[in-house]
Amino acid sequence: MAANAHQLPVVKHLYQNWGFDSLRWNFYQQRPDDIIIATSYKAGTTWMQGIVANLIFKGEPQPEPLGDISPWLDFRIVPLELVLSGLARQTHRRFIKTHLPLDGLPFHSNLKYVYVARDARDVFMSLWNHYHGFTATALTIINSVLGRVGPPLPKCPQDIHEVWRGWLTRGTFEWETEGWPFWSNLHNVQSWWDYRHLPNIHFVHYADLLANLEGEARRIADFLLLEVPESAWPRILKNCTLAAMRAEAEKSDPKYDLLWEGGAKTLFNQGTNGRWCDLFSTDELALYDAVAKRVLTPECRSWLESAGRVTVKHRQ
Repeated sequence: MAANAHQLPVVKHLYQNWGFDSLRWNFYQQRPDDIIIATSYKAGTTWMQGIVANLIFKGEPQPEPLGDISPWLDFRIVPLELVLSGLARQTHRRFIKTHLPLDGLPFHSNLKYVYVARDARDVFMSLWNHYHGFTATALTIINSVLGRVGPPLPKCPQDIHEVWRGWLTRGTFEWETEGWPFWSNLHNVQSWWDYRHLPNIHFVHYADLLANLEGEARRIADFLLLEVPESAWPRILKNCTLAAMRAEAEKSDPKYDLLWEGGAKTLFNQGTNGRWCDLFSTDELALYDAVAKRVLTPECRSWLESAGRVTVKHRQ
């Protein structure tokens, strides 16, 4: 149910599984100009981190690999002490990644939140590539973390249709009904959409980034109150193409080769939409339709599925 114009988000659920732990945000020491980049997953997270990084650094080389300079704070694989100490050392404007729904993330009215979403069917195709590409080493690292909560992340089945059915009919947490064996995608989106009236949350649709990268990047810069000289825009836009980001990741961050077959090429993959259209049967697509009707409000679903053509307006 959508929040009214005077409500602020509150934490309602504890999210802990093999991958993330919402309690880690209790140790976060905010700075008033921090930026939080949020998605469910596979909706343009790394792309948005790269865009924000280039806006902050005006297209100049960044001091660290993107995954280090913009850490995923709720990711339990990286020791919390390392994440917090790394953030404490940063002297530039910080931008931090989260995959938490807004009902599991402490909310700060003075911070800026950029939420990126994508048609769930396209999210799944990217997730399949991501999950299916995990190396044995990646699964060992993920499932061997001390204090893991819940079952391990299973090896990805070879049959994409089996993964599709599980993803749409099983939840990882008792209040979720889809997203297994990761976490909800649709509930995540709806939890943020319910608070779209708040002026410090900015919504971006993946399809809009594909269609108009410059326009979206300029909107993001305006929202973040970042002054970017006109002379820097050609460099920024060149750096923020998917091809350029893939090349930079291959060059600067060797961990991708450890975690995915194919390295950064697998992480970034094609970046296109609509690959699901001719893959799933009518009955399989009906599974998506049923869960979308159950979890999403009509307005939120329309925005997700309309390639961003629905304008998000802040309520007065």
